[in-house]
Amino acid sequence: MPARAQPPILEVRNLFLRRDRTVILNQVDWRVNRGENWVILGPNGSGKTSLLRSLTGYLAATAGEIHLLGGEFGNCDWRALREHIGIVTTSFGSLIPVCETALDTVISGKFAMLDLWVRVTTAERKAARKLLALVGAAYAEKREWQHLSQGERQRVLIARALMATPRLLILDEPCAGLDPVARRDFLAMVERVARRRGGPALVLVTHHVEEITPAFTHALLLRGGEVVAAGPRERTLTSARLSRTFGTPVKLQRKRRGLRLSLRG
Repeated sequence: MPARAQPPILEVRNLFLRRDRTVILNQVDWRVNRGENWVILGPNGSGKTSLLRSLTGYLAATAGEIHLLGGEFGNCDWRALREHIGIVTTSFGSLIPVCETALDTVISGKFAMLDLWVRVTTAERKAARKLLALVGAAYAEKREWQHLSQGERQRVLIARALMATPRLLILDEPCAGLDPVARRDFLAMVERVARRRGGPALVLVTHHVEEITPAFTHALLLRGGEVVAAGPRERTLTSARLSRTFGTPVKLQRKRRGLRLSLRG
């Protein structure tokens, strides 16, 4: 008897989101299977952030279905499901106490809190130190949040997200505000996390194809709240489809060091 197929990490069916007379998402279909890492690519206003907020239950869709980690939105406790989703976004930065150390910030991820106040065990500190080492920030464990660079903060936030052992890790424009060298080093770290055995499925949200590292296997292209294309990256990331996504003729180049996008004409 054949083995039963495992359910997807995430499945969105006919997702429709409207506020007043503005359609934000229009009939979005998307499925993330186990073993896949996805990038969501699109210009400003394409619906990327709204899609993430809908998936995490912070923005109610007008119609459609969302299945996440075996649960269906509306038929289970979405707050409990959120405990298995790691989110890295620059908006967290203003919510972390300026005097909190990097180590405590990482540990706070296990308890889904900002501003750690619970009693911490030796095992929890050990686990947090291992994650700081994984993201290349072991040296910063005693450094306060206010003294971390933007790149260091992003690394600490990834370690914080991993502290809860998530099954899905969402990186929402994690390279925003990073200089070129910091971005290169940060993406190399993301690549290590993506290839970590037993790690979560990754979803990277970005405007830039240069930020898509080899570990990302699939791509979802959005424009005006609609899906331009979705599927394996080699088939989805083409000059023609990216031109439709960004509304202008572009040329995609695949080079040894990664992807490059240039304007035509």
